[in-house]
Amino acid sequence: MAAAAAPGALGAWQAGRVRLVAASCAPLGPRWRLPGSLTGPRLGSAIWARGRAPAAGGLPLRRGYGSEVKTDDELRVRYLEEENRGADLKERVKMNPSEVGPFVSKIRAVINEIANLPVPTIAALDGLALGGGLELALACDIRVAASSAKMGLVETKLAIIPGGGGTQRLPRAIGMSLAKELIFSARVLDGQEAKAVGLVSHVLEQNQEGDAAYRKALDLAREFLPQGPVAMRVAKLAINQGMEVDLVTGLAIEEACYAQTIPTKDRLEGLLAFKEKRSPRYKGE
Repeated sequence: MAAAAAPGALGAWQAGRVRLVAASCAPLGPRWRLPGSLTGPRLGSAIWARGRAPAAGGLPLRRGYGSEVKTDDELRVRYLEEENRGADLKERVKMNPSEVGPFVSKIRAVINEIANLPVPTIAALDGLALGGGLELALACDIRVAASSAKMGLVETKLAIIPGGGGTQRLPRAIGMSLAKELIFSARVLDGQEAKAVGLVSHVLEQNQEGDAAYRKALDLAREFLPQGPVAMRVAKLAINQGMEVDLVTGLAIEEACYAQTIPTKDRLEGLLAFKEKRSPRYKGE
């Protein structure tokens, strides 16, 4: 994900064959800290990171970042390579009981930070997303998957429960009864099954490169990028907060969020661009 990214940037983070794509329609601000303490100046480029997939119930918490500009195409892609060792069950066995709680708390904090990113986020599931991997995807606004992908909250198989938000976000995504069934059974779904229950928005046949979902996520992100940055930020805020309250309160939240767009320069630019029959040039102001 992009830290302090300029409007019009794409960002992505990969854990094995599960990647997160962020359309940085809104500036994150110079003080926004990405999980893993990635900070820096405005990047104005597409960013992605590669790493090994975490084991079920674990997420990579130790990261090393480097950057190198590869191309100067439409997206001006910059790669942030991630070389790390994800948490796995062998590590869990070695942990003292007193260490498990703080460890899971760190995982939960990372996932919550991603959920609270003020830009649209898309999870692209091209492989395994078990336990913590699926919890990470659930923290994103949109999920897309290859038909061959495998995903599930399998913690009850290990005599524990999802600890990274799974018991709360899965029912909100697919409904309480079905979420209970999947968590109680530790069932693993493929992409088609996940689409059928509403866990993912799009499912695609996997390609030879093994990145069909990732490519779809990038296509969706490109659809988001031209929109007004402030509008995208407050639209996400209105939806997220409105879904947690009754309709009357939700409408009040929408009204307050709408009011934030009225004094912006971007709103005037949008009207002027419409009048002049040209594409708007939004700056997130």
